[in-house]
This record gives sequence, structure tokens and C-alpha cells, in this order.
Amino acid sequence: MTDDDRAGYRRSAKSPRGEARRRELLDKVADDLGENGLVDFSLRRAARAAGTTHKVLLYHFDGPEDLLTQAVLQLRDRRIARAVTAAAAQGGSLAARVRSMWPTLIGEESWVLDQAIGLAMYDAARYADLARSASRQYLPTLLGLCPEEWDEQRRTEVAELILGTLRGFLIEWRTSGDAAGIEAGFAALTRALEREERA
Repeated sequence: MTDDDRAGYRRSAKSPRGEARRRELLDKVADDLGENGLVDFSLRRAARAAGTTHKVLLYHFDGPEDLLTQAVLQLRDRRIARAVTAAAAQGGSLAARVRSMWPTLIGEESWVLDQAIGLAMYDAARYADLARSASRQYLPTLLGLCPEEWDEQRRTEVAELILGTLRGFLIEWRTSGDAAGIEAGFAALTRALEREERA
């Protein structure tokens, strides 16, 4: 394949049909990650999971790191959608809605997403976007949970508090499994959010 052919294929990959194929491949790779985790992830493993070749994946993604990052983003989107559904079903106070999200954060693909945090910490230069993108993905949802009458600064401060606290709980859950300690932390977070809502 010449450079001109490759450039033409790259252009076709951006067409509606190419984008649909890319989403299909990404869904399959994300499903594989959700089931098998990040350990031993490779382009060949991803190609097997997607039912294609690694060369086809390279036409649709900018290398294995890009594919891995996009698949992790896909898994996070699924987790966020479940968390939003749980919070909406719960209703009530901000504290109650945040608390209702916890089972979705530790369910299904959570262990893979926690591995992604570890990977970003282990090799920050190579996988920095895995960590940076997490905040960009979660913050809009948390901002949306805050009362509409709050100003932007207050909503941002509270959303960052919730994000940082839940991230700490997730690390504690994954490393120690100390459910009692996490419940104690949730009690304190609940009091803080209730005070914030009353203020």
C-alpha cells in the first residue's frame, strides 16, 4: 500500500461509514477490556476481540495507546451512564444522589478502570491522558447533580470535592477492601454535602 493509498484510506475512515465501523470495533475492544482487564493488552488481542486484524485497527486508531485510551473512555462512559441513572432514580438531596452512585462505581468494569488509574500513575508520560480524561468525563455529571441556583464557582468546588473523595474511596476499596472505613467516610461526606445544601 502506497502512502497515497494509506492517506485515502485514512480519509475514508472519517466517512460516516468509517466512523460507524470505528465505533463497532471500539465497542468490541471495550467489551474485551471489561472482561479481561488491561494486563497483557495488545493490538493483537484487541484485533482478536474485534474480529479483525491489527492492521485494520491501525487504520482506525493512532496506535495501541490511542486504542487503549479510547476503549477506557468508552468504559467510563458506560459507568457514568449507569451512575446518572442511579442518581436520577434516587432523587432527593445531593448527598443521597451521590451515595446512590457508589454501587455503580464499584460494579462491572470498575476493576478495569481502577487499573487504568494505576497505569497512568505508573507511566505518566505514556498514559497521562488516561488520568486527565477521567476528570473531564466525570466532572460534567457531578456539576449537573449540584443545585441549579448555585453559582458556577460553588458548583465546581463541590463537584471537585465529590470527585476527589469518591476517587479516594475507589482506591481504598480496591487496595484494602475496607468497607467499614469507606462507610465512615461516606457519613462524613454526607454531612459535608448536607451542610453545603443548607448554607
